[in-house]
Amino acid sequence: MSGHSKWHSIKHKKAAVDSKRGRIFTKIIREMTVAARAGGGDADSNPRLRTAVLAAKGVNMPADNIKKAIQKGTGELAGQALEEITYEGYGPGGVAVLVDVMTDNRNRTTPEIRHAFGKCGGNMGESNSVAWMFETKGYIQVDKKGASEDAVLEAALEAGASDMTEEEESFDVSTPPNALEAVRQTLEAKSFTILSAELGKFPQAYVKIAGKQAEQAMRLVDTLEDLDDVQNVWANFDVDDDAVGNSA
Repeated sequence: MSGHSKWHSIKHKKAAVDSKRGRIFTKIIREMTVAARAGGGDADSNPRLRTAVLAAKGVNMPADNIKKAIQKGTGELAGQALEEITYEGYGPGGVAVLVDVMTDNRNRTTPEIRHAFGKCGGNMGESNSVAWMFETKGYIQVDKKGASEDAVLEAALEAGASDMTEEEESFDVSTPPNALEAVRQTLEAKSFTILSAELGKFPQAYVKIAGKQAEQAMRLVDTLEDLDDVQNVWANFDVDDDAVGNSA
């Protein structure tokens, strides 16, 4: 019998495919630049930048690329003026979708997002039409290899985590936004292997979809993620694992 996957798990299953497209560097570089512009170029005192730098190191980004991205954010090097926008909409089956964008031209990006929704059986919504269904949380994936569930859970909760679930290859730890870094550091100090650590927008409830609707929803996400200006796509669907495989 096939298992089911909620979108936050699907997102990470697709990460390896995304990295092969060569897009992951661009997304992380933009995040580092914007984070440095907003909070300064010192990763030790800028949690958002620190998380982005860790993501860059996690995909073996050269140190020079990291340095230049930060310098563009602080103004030491010339760079594009990027605007952060979150678009909202509905996918097949009434699925709620948030699209995080960094763009230097809103007039180019908005029609691209609208076209992607329409092409895949969805439609864009007004501001806060679906955002209220999501909450910002920290999300840490811990490699299950050499780690016991009880040990990871105990360390995470003591450091301020709010919940943990077990997936096929990882223990997935949820945290309040301001506890992400403390929990990550605690887990690393106890020699657990961190696969990813990020702030994300997670739905408070999921919509189960199957068949054609599941295929369309996955196609919508893929289409949105293929747009140059899109950083992240968040959705509230729960589908068969088979649908994830077909999409990838």
